[in-house]
Amino acid sequence: MKILVTGITGQLGHDVMEELAARGHEAVGATRREMPLTDFPALRAYIERVRPDAVIHCAAYTAVDRAEEEKETCMIVNGGATREIATACRDIGAKLLYLSTDYVFPGTGEDFYEPDDAKGPQNAYGLSKLAGEEAVEELLTRYFIVRISWVFGVNGKNFIKTMLRLAETHDTLTVVDDQIGSPTYTRDLARLLVDMVESERYGIYHATNEGVCSWADFAKEIFRQAGRAVTVTPVPSTAYPTPAKRPKNSRLSKRCLDAAGFSRLPDWQDALARYLRELAE
Repeated sequence: MKILVTGITGQLGHDVMEELAARGHEAVGATRREMPLTDFPALRAYIERVRPDAVIHCAAYTAVDRAEEEKETCMIVNGGATREIATACRDIGAKLLYLSTDYVFPGTGEDFYEPDDAKGPQNAYGLSKLAGEEAVEELLTRYFIVRISWVFGVNGKNFIKTMLRLAETHDTLTVVDDQIGSPTYTRDLARLLVDMVESERYGIYHATNEGVCSWADFAKEIFRQAGRAVTVTPVPSTAYPTPAKRPKNSRLSKRCLDAAGFSRLPDWQDALARYLRELAE
């Protein structure tokens, strides 16, 4: 297949490109210069020129706090550009895989969110990603919407890299313990996304590594596996007020993967161990 991937300079896009190449697909990586998400005519023209069999749309406006000040730009990139990409895919007969987020849900309670549960974004970023979902559902029948959370990979910034950097100068750190979710390794996720795009099992999915933890628990495990003597002090979210409200519950049910015949990702602790080895290479 000829597959166009957006956001190839990010953590996930980078690993998706590698996975596609490993499987012998023709992977076309689009940068912001080649496919600007704020220039809709240029965006459409690029897709129509490439004419891929499928698009894996990883690119997004992801500065969650800054989005509260740049709501219009965030909505243009995550909502408007996704609508343009979906329209182009419809016109050329291509599949679309759109990466979304746990932030489309209210983030309350302790239950695992199912794909069709009621939405209720609590910040501008979540609203913009939901707008992207709605555009994809409205315009296409051959689509995958994949909600992810707490992503980490080699090619970019993430929580693990931040913790390891802070460990160089701190022996004690305070980390939020009342936000619960699932860390997700982009190498594991990339394999699942390519499995999906190779199939015709369209729909809305949740995809994270297995198991849940708080950010504080995540930090403790990072330091344990990395052999760093850092004490983690758990604190509530109120200790770190941010412009954008974060969900306290980011638990995503993966029963949708089971029902469609896709394999779940490994446990997050296993993913962390493999990631740390990759960082050390």
